[in-house]
Amino acid sequence: MRKEIYITDYNCITPLGFNVDANWKALVEGKSGVALHKIIDNQDAFYASMIDSEKLDNEFKKFFAQNENDSFTRLEKMLFLSLQPLVERHTISEDTAFILSTTKGNISLLKNQSELPEGVYLSKLAQKIVDFFGFKTKPIIVSNACVSGVMAISVAKNMIQAGKYKDAFVIAGDELSEFVISGFNSFQAIGSGPCKPYDKNRDGINIGEAAAAVYVTSSHSDGGISQNEKFRFKVLGDSAVNDANHISGPSRTGDGLYASIRNAMTEAKVYSEQIDFISAHGTATLYNDEMEAIAFNRMELQNTPLNSMKGYYGHCLGASGLLESIISMESALHSTLLPSKNFEEMGVTQPLNIIRENQSADVKYILKTASGFGGCNAAIVLEKC
Repeated sequence: MRKEIYITDYNCITPLGFNVDANWKALVEGKSGVALHKIIDNQDAFYASMIDSEKLDNEFKKFFAQNENDSFTRLEKMLFLSLQPLVERHTISEDTAFILSTTKGNISLLKNQSELPEGVYLSKLAQKIVDFFGFKTKPIIVSNACVSGVMAISVAKNMIQAGKYKDAFVIAGDELSEFVISGFNSFQAIGSGPCKPYDKNRDGINIGEAAAAVYVTSSHSDGGISQNEKFRFKVLGDSAVNDANHISGPSRTGDGLYASIRNAMTEAKVYSEQIDFISAHGTATLYNDEMEAIAFNRMELQNTPLNSMKGYYGHCLGASGLLESIISMESALHSTLLPSKNFEEMGVTQPLNIIRENQSADVKYILKTASGFGGCNAAIVLEKC
């Protein structure tokens, strides 16, 4: 019999707050982190979701020595603050995995450099965190475009089930940078205002930044699931499938996402009518939202309540899947579904049950999906225990 895998703790650092409670309160009140920010010199401001750097520094100083403040990058501070409370509450052993999800890491270190700085390598970023917190195993890095955060949970689940580790700390983070903004701007993919996932008048994404962390463990591991845990979510099924369609354009038939959802639900032994809520990717680009609508309809999930968190956080790249999984678990714990912010009029050809206002709901089974450049798609099914 395969081990049952649980998420029993989590934390996040975002423009809406530096812990989960602060984020949940802001979301219930309908607040968004998206605003106009001047990011690139000699260019107009962009709508984006950005963490206040001064608040970040002040929060970092509370937990870490003053002389360490200058030796860490902004992204590293975000990641450290997201992970720190979990490390305090759980033991790191010889059998504990450390998994980092990020798409760009310390890409900002490249600015004005003639040579490649060491810190820009993802392996160096991961090792720096491992060394600081005293992890005893070699770090694992998941960097597969915008599905990275969801896939990192899958990697933790599968490696614990395979007996490679007994538990895992999974962290995810990406920051706003000129590099990322310029890249998406070259695709003409950035929205002219706050993004509107699935809406008829959507015209592109807002980039965001965040860091998030979860603790993953097995009921059969030493230390197991304590009676003192505040919550448990079982990771029932997962899958990642590439649609091999195009370097930046998703499959017109939703093949990759459809297969990911189907596989994850098959492993979870959960049927479409049992899914209580979908935390979708919903980037507010024309092709992504349409592809998702097609895939959800192919899985007969068109009546399941669905939202995208991009209107609150923007698209946080490698952090988005993990952050949105955390918020979906909070929704289940609070029996409250959040609206898909800025959605007004259906803008996809297939029917979807998009949440329009805060609503009470008994949530047991959650489907979390993600899709990204290079044709990648991923899905996980979570069960509230």
